[in-house]
Amino acid sequence: MLSLLAATAAADPIQWTDLGLKPGIELGFFTLRYYSLAYLIGVIFAYWQVSVMLRQPGAPMAQVHADDLFFYCTLGVIIGGRLGYAAFYTGGETGIPSAFTDFSGEGLVSWKLLRLWDGGMAFHGGLMGVAAAMAWVSWRGKLNFLRVADYVSVTVPMGMFLGRLANFINGELWGRASDVPWAMVFPGADLQPRHPSQLYQAGLEGLLLLIVMMLLFWKTRARYRPGLLVGVFTVGIGLARFINEFFREPDAQLADFAARTGLSMGQWLTIPLILAGLIVVASAMRRPMLGSASIRTA
Repeated sequence: MLSLLAATAAADPIQWTDLGLKPGIELGFFTLRYYSLAYLIGVIFAYWQVSVMLRQPGAPMAQVHADDLFFYCTLGVIIGGRLGYAAFYTGGETGIPSAFTDFSGEGLVSWKLLRLWDGGMAFHGGLMGVAAAMAWVSWRGKLNFLRVADYVSVTVPMGMFLGRLANFINGELWGRASDVPWAMVFPGADLQPRHPSQLYQAGLEGLLLLIVMMLLFWKTRARYRPGLLVGVFTVGIGLARFINEFFREPDAQLADFAARTGLSMGQWLTIPLILAGLIVVASAMRRPMLGSASIRTA
């Protein structure tokens, strides 16, 4: 049966264009793109979920701090994601990030770095932007950074899930050529059937990690060990991204880099992420669990 399915898929692979997907919702005067909608819903979900978690015993901050996080983390995702993409993924053969030096764009904004509507956001950059936002809010509010990060990390996989689904709907960031029965032909690539790696990422980096993080928060006492939740998230997102990169086609401008080094840029950036997460988890497990007397001041 499996061989028959594979033979059928090889003879007549799934055409992404046959799915009838559109990049956004037409509103007449403009198109509301699903990628933008994914960011918006992800941030709103994070704000709502953190607000719900803050009403549970052991909250490390007040609602006013969640309001600040909502604003600064949104900025961190956008600015960090864009800067990360520009720095890590637009180097080309010269190694100089072209997004910083390209002023050939049309319209009021010619600098490529500012042209967000042209696409180009990096997960690692967005993660650093969110970390910077949490550090700023924690410092200003005299909060425990690790505990703030614990609460925020529970909600991040939802944004990853929605973002990867939007990538699939847009027909972008496709996978490597493959003969698996569910391989698809993406019009922006070539005529080769390819892994729908966007869906793999939505499942591993998004849905699976979201379930794990939610269960840890709501069904265990993990939130009473500062750093444990954010450490698990960091290891989980790092491992998921590392695995998925084996199925995802490297960015065209970094294909030679991947061939030379044996790993994609995304995988090299993920290795220190996994190591850092393991260190945070180990450190959290060595600390005593917060008790009722210390939980409000932790």
